[in-house]
Amino acid sequence: MWLELQIFGFRALWSPYFFLFVLGLAILYFLITGPYRHKFGGGDRPSKKQQITFYTALVLLYAVKGSPIDLLTHIMLTTHMIQMAVYFLIFPILIIKGLPKWFWEKVVLRPVVEPALMFLSKPLISLLLFNTLFSLYHLPEVFNFAKSSQVAHTSISLVILFAAFIVWWPILTPIKKFDRMPPLGKIFYIFANGVLITPACVLIIFSDVPLYATYSESGEWMQALALCVPNDVLQGLTYSISGPEMFSPMTTLEDQQLGGIIMKLTQEVTYGFILARIFFSWFNRESLRVDPIPAGNQSEQY
Repeated sequence: MWLELQIFGFRALWSPYFFLFVLGLAILYFLITGPYRHKFGGGDRPSKKQQITFYTALVLLYAVKGSPIDLLTHIMLTTHMIQMAVYFLIFPILIIKGLPKWFWEKVVLRPVVEPALMFLSKPLISLLLFNTLFSLYHLPEVFNFAKSSQVAHTSISLVILFAAFIVWWPILTPIKKFDRMPPLGKIFYIFANGVLITPACVLIIFSDVPLYATYSESGEWMQALALCVPNDVLQGLTYSISGPEMFSPMTTLEDQQLGGIIMKLTQEVTYGFILARIFFSWFNRESLRVDPIPAGNQSEQY
């Protein structure tokens, strides 16, 4: 498959402009949280763990939005779902955990931002906001529209990404006033999140026909490819490529079903990891609250 993808050219495969954008984010992070942090009213430098977390987020961002994986998302729904899982489920977690607390306080604790975020991060609202947008996006009509133009594709992706940050904020926030749920509440919150995202995955997995014209109809597919392949290159390939089946070992329906399964499995693993962290953190705190046996009683036992 790799040799076949070469026909789309270097820009389509490696997105050099997006690479420069991600590199710029890495440099800004280094400068703002490092040597110039005091100019921004910053405190301590982020820990090594935070730095690794943030840079890992940027590597994943480029991997799914700038590397050949991004091109493959317009060819195979399986790859698209991998991109969605990383972009909406994993990337926001790493960014929230990778930025120091003082940075979030500078961004969030502002006259307009704070009350808006207080409202949007209420558990019921944040759950419904993200899962409704995610499910609507994967309706065939909306999905095909999102692939119809760069403006639609970018706008819809950014709106869902914003909602993804909101849905993780109540349980991962480093700012105490936003940490309003008890551990048990966070556990039920994650369970609810997993349940609400399921209908979109079920729609994709159990459909007995291809749902998305962008993967099954040549005209729609070429329009979607225009999102990442330069026009001059795409025009030169118009008569030499027929459709996604040229690059995939699976049928369109098999690809669709596998994509839904991958999304659901990735969601389960991600939510399970966060759930385990919350549970064990809660368990350890509760263990520390248990009064130890007084020293006098210990001596009496012997």
